[in-house]
Formats: sequence, structure tokens, C-alpha cells
Amino acid sequence: MSNPRETHGFQAEVRQLMQLMIHSLYSHREIFLRELISNASDANDKLRFLALGTPGLLADEAELAIWIDFDAKAGTLTIRDNGVGMNREEAIAHLGTIAKSGTAEFFGRLTGDQQRDAQLIGQFGVGFYSAFIVAERVEVESRRAGDPPEAGIHWESSADGEFSIEARTRAQRGTSVILHLKADAREYADPWRLRALVRRYSDHIAFPVRLPKEGATLEYEAVNQAQALWARPRAQISDDDYKAFYRHISHDGVDPLVWAHNHVEGKREYTSLLYVPAQAPFDLWQREAARGLKLYVRRVFIMDNAEQFLPLYLRFMKGIVDSGDLPLNVSRELLQQDEQVEAMRGALTRRALELLAKLAADDQAKYAAFWKEFGRALKEGLSEDPGNRERILPLLRYASTHNEGDEESVSLADYLARMKPLQERIYYVTGENIGAARTSPHIEQLRGKGIEVLLLGDRIDEWVMGQLPEYAGKRFKDASRGQLELGALADVADQERVDAALKESKGLLKRCKDALGERVREVRPSTRLQDSPACLVRDEHDLSESMRRVLQAQGQAPPPAAATLELNVAHPLVRYLEGLPRGEAFDELAQVLYDQARLNESGQIERPAEFSRRLNGLLVRLAGAQ
Repeated sequence: MSNPRETHGFQAEVRQLMQLMIHSLYSHREIFLRELISNASDANDKLRFLALGTPGLLADEAELAIWIDFDAKAGTLTIRDNGVGMNREEAIAHLGTIAKSGTAEFFGRLTGDQQRDAQLIGQFGVGFYSAFIVAERVEVESRRAGDPPEAGIHWESSADGEFSIEARTRAQRGTSVILHLKADAREYADPWRLRALVRRYSDHIAFPVRLPKEGATLEYEAVNQAQALWARPRAQISDDDYKAFYRHISHDGVDPLVWAHNHVEGKREYTSLLYVPAQAPFDLWQREAARGLKLYVRRVFIMDNAEQFLPLYLRFMKGIVDSGDLPLNVSRELLQQDEQVEAMRGALTRRALELLAKLAADDQAKYAAFWKEFGRALKEGLSEDPGNRERILPLLRYASTHNEGDEESVSLADYLARMKPLQERIYYVTGENIGAARTSPHIEQLRGKGIEVLLLGDRIDEWVMGQLPEYAGKRFKDASRGQLELGALADVADQERVDAALKESKGLLKRCKDALGERVREVRPSTRLQDSPACLVRDEHDLSESMRRVLQAQGQAPPPAAATLELNVAHPLVRYLEGLPRGEAFDELAQVLYDQARLNESGQIERPAEFSRRLNGLLVRLAGAQ
């Protein structure tokens, strides 16, 4: 029973993607050839892998290749492979829908800026749909390996929102993509233009890409090297070769920052080629997104996105690993249990961190670009990978009071080099953002003494710093928690002032505690403040206000913990408070100081309307209007 011709509508996301490509990638339109050759290479790879278990799939056509035919007069271009091919259901699924996580987020990040959107579209993977950049109509003829000739299919679309599909007898397995070129794209039916593009974009493809010989009709010649790039000696591979291969495996239109090509021999034999991208993919923060390296075994492609070879915090790394020891029939389940894979994972992780360390040492500007894109992911490694913590720590970058602005460019080595004599702590403070951390009242005394403070403004920073006891023998100290611990940096006069303040203001401190009740653990003179009247201080192991909000958002009740209110007893507002008798005015002003401290700590207070009322009343009294 034959399958009649059917017409289907493209998935809405496919229609949107096609329109974006046609308009946003016009100036990069030659990438369609790279994408279609890459797809053909993938199809050949998949068949070679399937044939390991079912040799009959190769039948009498064991050599896998890619052919490019063109007809300048008719304005057509055909890219053909003899790979795995597609049946009817696969053609409808693969050519009519996008089954990719993060699709909505991808479209949400588009800006309308053609240059920026072009880069993002490349990250998403334009693949087959890139054909419509240059073609007004596209036909696809295919037959899945192992199926009979009458199981072939013919697919066709003019990018008008629909496609048709019907059964068609096809003698050869594999897929042919036939492009009916637009009038302004006829240059892609020229043999010299095609040869130049294949050499530029697809020289690294491991299968021969064949074009008709000049002056011959049925003879073809390979125009690419047709050798796995990572298998060639490094001395024979140019930077342009490495960059072209990166584009092949990543679909990224921006060159990588740096790469490392290594061959390991001995107890285990494998080759790796690791890349550090220049920009974060749109789905970097989606835990379920595909990630990992391309896995080969003795040059045979095994799987995409083999996540077992690198930890999650290095999910931004791209590349391949080619093992000489793993079995060809290895599965994802076996990879999770294999001791060789575990050993390779450890070595590749160290190699990736060494690559980042070399980038940081050799090119600070490039490393700054890396940190801006991927620093937050790298921080996760401090908890996920304690065995490599000493390798990760030198890679961290911070904003600090030593520099103006929000740029995170200070390493821990930089901080140590600028530490004051006898300084025993690495001081830091967290905030809702770096600007908030920079203006935190908790670091006023430190700044007054010229002590550098690291400024942390990422939501995960508080959690990250909780994983770090010390660096190079110097303990980390949160300037907003517990005692300030100045140690030898505190002079005698400082301590005498604190002792005198405590003695002279005992009555004030008690009255404030009585006025605020259970909202505070205690009220004490501050060793931190210089310009502000008050601040809240948590104990070393108390949850911060921001962490408490995170738990509450997750439906968990944080443990009760009141903070300590520190007062700058030399501040005019606090001295004014001290002169008030205990009563409503005193209580109102004490509450205003507490609410101000809450705002500085967490950016919000429980009853903002009451705070405004109290503040307005205080201003009226101070202005003498009442």
C-alpha cells in the first residue's frame, strides 16, 4: 500500500527560525554549504557506527563519502551522502520540527540586531534550514540504510510555512539535498566557488567531499583532506584549520578563545582536542541541555554530547576525545561505570583547567572575556570538584575596592600581593550586586584603613565563599559577619575607642535592645562603621537574609536567627538618639535605624510603609516643624 503525497505545516519555531536565517544571515550566506556538508558527515558517522553491529547496512557500498553536484544552467546544487538516511517518520520529525531544549529562551534572547542575532542563530545550530538562505525551493530525497528501495521518500518545501512528503523509490541509501538557487545565489553553482568554500569550511571533514573533475561528467575528485583533523600532526594544522573544526562541532560563528590538542600514550591511549568558546551558549544555565564532548573510538564516531568526560562546571567546553582503548560498542551506561573513562575524565578536567590557567597568564584581555561569559559556571567547581579546588582558585576573578567600577579583574594572587604587612585575612563582602557591595557600610572602617576588600555581587557568591576556608595560608573573612578580626591591623587607639564607647553607651545600648526586642540578638558599638549610623551583623554561621529568601522561595522555612545591631556611637544621629528619653520618639528612631540597616543588608524591609511614616516623622522633628 503506497503512501500518498501529504502536506504538513512547519512547527511555529521552525517558521520563525527560517525567517530569521533568511534575513539575519544574508551576509553570511555561504555557511549553508558548511552546514549541509556537516549534516552529511554526521549521517555517514552514524551509519559507520550502526554498521559495527550490523555490517550488512553497508551492503556493497562500504566507502562513505559526500558528493556535490551542480547545474549552473538550471541553477541547482545537490549535496549527497551515502550515510544512514531517513524514513518517512524521521523526515517529518527532523525536517519539520525542532526538538531542542531551550527553544523558547533562544527566541527570547534575539534582539533584532542582525549581527548579534546571527551569532546566536549559529549557536542554536542552523543545520538543514540554512539551505533556505540561498534556495527558493529545497527537495530532499532519502532512504534509510537497511530499508528496501521502495521505502525512499521525497520531501519538498518553498519556505512558505508548509512542506510535502511522499514515497519515492530510491536505489541508493543516504540523502540528497537539492537546492533550487535564488537568482542572486547562482554563484553557488560555480565549481571554483564551491571548491574554495569546501576547502575553507570543510577541509577537516573526515570523509572525502567530492566534486566532478573539470571536463569530466561521471568522474569525481576529493577536494578536502578527508582525514580526521585531530589525527594529523599538530605541526601540520594551522590556526585556521583549528577554528574551522571548532565551527563544525559547535555551530558557533565566533572563533574560540583558545584550544588544546593533546595525544596521550602509555597505560591509556587517547587524543583530545578541547576548545574554550568566546561566548556563552543560550542554554548554558539549563541543566538538562545537551553538553559534553564528541566521542570517537579509533576514529569511529560513537556519540555526541558524551558528558562523562568533563564535570558539569566545565559544560561550556567544546571538543572531541578519540580513545584507542574503549570498545566500539560502548554505551552511555557503560561510560558511567568504566574505570578508564573515570581516569580520562580526571585527566581531561586537569587539561581544561591548565588551558584556562595558560589563557589567564598569556592574555588577560581574553581571560577577562572568558570570565565574563563563564566565570559563574567555573565557580561551581569549588563545591562540585574539591579535588581540583587548588587549580580553580587561581582562576577566580573579583571586583575589589582597589579598582573602580564593576569589572571582575582581581585574582587572589593580586590581592595577596597588595596585602598590608601583618594582614592575616582576605576580606570580602557580598551584596545584591557589586555596586551594593562597594557601598556596604560593613567595609567603611576597612576602606578607611586602606585595606582592600573583595566585592561579590553574584547570587551564588555567598554559597561559593562558604566552600573556601583559606587561600595560600590566609583565611577568608566576610566583613559583614561576626567580629571584624583586624588582628595586628587594629591599633591601640581603635580598641580604646571601642572600650570607651561600650562603657559610655551602656544605657543607650540597653534602651535600643529594649525598643527593638526580639528583632535583634544584641546591640553593641561598631568596629566597622565610619560614616553610617548603624548596620546589622550576622554570626559567622548564620544564614544571610538573601539565603533566607532563597529558602522561603523554595517553600522551606529558614531557622530563626536575629542579627546583632551595631551602632556608630560617634554618628550625630546616634548621639541625637542618646539624648532622647525612652518613649515613642526614641523607639521610633531606633526602629528607623534598624530598618535602614535591614535595607543595607538585604535591600528590603518587612513594612516599608511604616518605615516611611517613621522617617517622615523624624525629618519633621529634626526640621523643627513640629
